[in-house]
Amino acid sequence: MTQTMLLTRHLQEEREKETLAPYATHSGESLGRIHSEDEHEYRTAFQRDRDRIIHCVAFRRLEYKTQVFVAGLCDHYRTRLTHTLEVAQIARTLSRILRANEDLCEAIALAHDLGHPPFGHAGERVLNGLIEKEGGFEHNAQALRIVDRLECRYANFLGLNLTSETRTGILKGHTPYQGMGRELADFRPIEEQIVDIADAISYHTHDLDDGIESGLLTKEKVLMIPLWRERYESIEQKYPKMDDKRKRYRTIVAVINALVEDVIQETARRLDESGHQRFNEAVGYSTPVAEKVKETKAFLFKHLYRHPLVLRTRSRSVRIIQHLFEHYASEPRQLPQSFQNRIESDGPIRTVADYIAGMTDRFAEEDYRQLFGF
Repeated sequence: MTQTMLLTRHLQEEREKETLAPYATHSGESLGRIHSEDEHEYRTAFQRDRDRIIHCVAFRRLEYKTQVFVAGLCDHYRTRLTHTLEVAQIARTLSRILRANEDLCEAIALAHDLGHPPFGHAGERVLNGLIEKEGGFEHNAQALRIVDRLECRYANFLGLNLTSETRTGILKGHTPYQGMGRELADFRPIEEQIVDIADAISYHTHDLDDGIESGLLTKEKVLMIPLWRERYESIEQKYPKMDDKRKRYRTIVAVINALVEDVIQETARRLDESGHQRFNEAVGYSTPVAEKVKETKAFLFKHLYRHPLVLRTRSRSVRIIQHLFEHYASEPRQLPQSFQNRIESDGPIRTVADYIAGMTDRFAEEDYRQLFGF
């Protein structure tokens, strides 16, 4: 009788040695976790990181947090959760082709926006201003704080106890909050760099899609962007009878494909020049494509992110966070007991910031209505 050969963690680590590139991060050579744990029989260290992130509370909250448009305005707009999943998909594709560690890429991608407060970057800016004297607020550093301290799921330690490589990737080169930089890698793994550019590819393309869906960006305006126009005109020539909505979808796909292919070719060129050694600027666009991406980003800032209707919504968001912060800072006993318990160790200001940053858009709106009646 033939015995089934199980793909154990040890066999997966051996497979990584055979298939991953020299510049990739191998799970069997991880720098480890803050708190010592026994290895799993069937899952590698980075697979366990990914699974812990997916099952944490902060990940589920991303469903109701703003990407560009406030969550709940339309079921078709991206939220932080759908954006995160799109980043993970692009990162997996890049890592597989570049022979990096796909599991580590996925773990970093799934965690990269955990630290975003309600109402997107507007919420981040107002929180940063409110607690500037206490070290400020930055969403990458907050994501590390969440996985290191704020998630409470284990008996013997706070946080998710992720590997150093995943935690370094989450931070994305930003400065950690005081006391949160323990046992971090001193280099940028290529997997972190892959997630970083996958994030940019995702929001540059999908924010355009949501902008058109909302009506804030017209077909004529978007055709001003070379990166978009070149693909749109090619699709229009190939499928002249296709309706506008499907042309838009096909253009989004074409732009993503073009950017991904350029990153693969340019990164391969850089790695070949380096002799396949690790270095911090391995992943990137070619110079011509980088210029087109820069033009696209400038267009989005001018015509979408600073559109009067978007700015008007942000003004209300800023007011909600300011009032909630001022209220709980003056009345900390109204915080949930789990947060009150941390005031002595973390201080009242950081604790209030943690509480508000963890809110979803709709929870913040409802809490604001209950406290202030409007």
